[in-house]
Amino acid sequence: MAIVNSDIKQKTIDKEVSLKGVGLHTGNDVTLTFKPAPVNTGFAFKRIDLEGSPVIEADANYVTNTLRGTCLEKNGVIIQTCEHVLAAFIGMDIDNAIIELDNAEPPIMDGSSKFFVEAIEKAGVVEQENYREEYVVKDVISYTDDESGSEILVMPSKEYQVTTMVDFGTKVLGTQNATLNHLSEFKEHISDSRTFSFLHELESLLEHGLIKGGDLNNAIVYVDKELSPETMEKLKIAFGKDSISVKPNGILDNLTLHYPNEAARHKLLDVIGDLALIGTRIRGKVIANKPGHYINTQFAKKLSKIIKNERRNNVPEVDLNQTPVMDVNQIMDMLPHRQPFLLIDKIFELSENKVVGMKNVTMNEPFFAGHFPGAPVMPGVLIVEAMAQTGGILVLSTVPDPENYLTFFMKIDKVKFKQKVVPGDTLIFNCSLITPIRRGICHMQGYAYANGKLCAEAELMAKITKVKES
Repeated sequence: MAIVNSDIKQKTIDKEVSLKGVGLHTGNDVTLTFKPAPVNTGFAFKRIDLEGSPVIEADANYVTNTLRGTCLEKNGVIIQTCEHVLAAFIGMDIDNAIIELDNAEPPIMDGSSKFFVEAIEKAGVVEQENYREEYVVKDVISYTDDESGSEILVMPSKEYQVTTMVDFGTKVLGTQNATLNHLSEFKEHISDSRTFSFLHELESLLEHGLIKGGDLNNAIVYVDKELSPETMEKLKIAFGKDSISVKPNGILDNLTLHYPNEAARHKLLDVIGDLALIGTRIRGKVIANKPGHYINTQFAKKLSKIIKNERRNNVPEVDLNQTPVMDVNQIMDMLPHRQPFLLIDKIFELSENKVVGMKNVTMNEPFFAGHFPGAPVMPGVLIVEAMAQTGGILVLSTVPDPENYLTFFMKIDKVKFKQKVVPGDTLIFNCSLITPIRRGICHMQGYAYANGKLCAEAELMAKITKVKES
């Protein structure tokens, strides 16, 4: 496996756009607004109906419930049924967006992603400065749920592809397959595939008041049991219809299938939406047998963890004999640090959102005299300081007169030390932006490697401040 920067620029929407509807499970009216977002934001839901307008990132680790859709929860704030909206953004090849809503659940609309796709088209799509990061699948990764018999896997492929195989063991639905070979096919062939339910499930949901926003226009209902007069009356009341009947193909009336395999296509839509919670684009082919929100999100969590570990252990390939982007003299032209507290020697890579630096650790370092006599070990705090100085190059490269600025720590978080650093080691630092630099504030992820292994990591936040006139 490998995490790479593709040759595709990140994308967001050009302007904000809103649509209104009703939540399927809550029955509440809701206004949904899509807004542009900076590079590396990903997708984030914003509850503007709550104090402080809390934000929940589209992250698999926030999944708490998958019984009737994918539910996210962070600090007690909930977003229900997020998958159809997320599928629309992935299907329209968007990387960054803020999703504002004034209730806990996006509107169900017609039970598909069609209206969300149309809203994105109305807003327009724009390229951004940074390139998209992709996780290139090199080996098969799988997840199986023994209880349900569901399985989902991803295998190597030149692009993101998805195949779903559906088998609910009922004659009315049978076995169905659906495949998306190119993401560009999503709008035309997948986005209008509507959610579905079996009659026995629908009866239970209605009895418990768990499907308050449904009608025959936003869900396909497969009749997998005999429709008794009592059930018929309940459905007429629930859907506000004078009459209800079953079509020859086994679905309730007032609705015509868009495709013979619409159920499998909707399951494919759900897979795309749920796997958006990984937070990184996948270059691989996903095959899902009997998929559902539980197995989809469990697989998303597994992939997210693998990618996180890959990112941590992704040692930058640096040719130490090549001419650096910056030598120590150029570094001192930018950083105010001087010996004995200048802790980086060379910069080998510098872009808009990433920097790679290096330090040769020798026995001549002054801190080895006391840390520790007879057993020299580089202090962990100085490894973090060297990491921060490397990041300081990234931050100061954004201003025209870096010699007139100082960089101050605001916060250090999630610091971990994996192995000791001793004289003779060569430290490689890899720092990349977590969020774009705003108002001189930089939030970055830093990694330090020695002998081809991760030795330290930390999230760093710093602010650059002008100290004298240019």
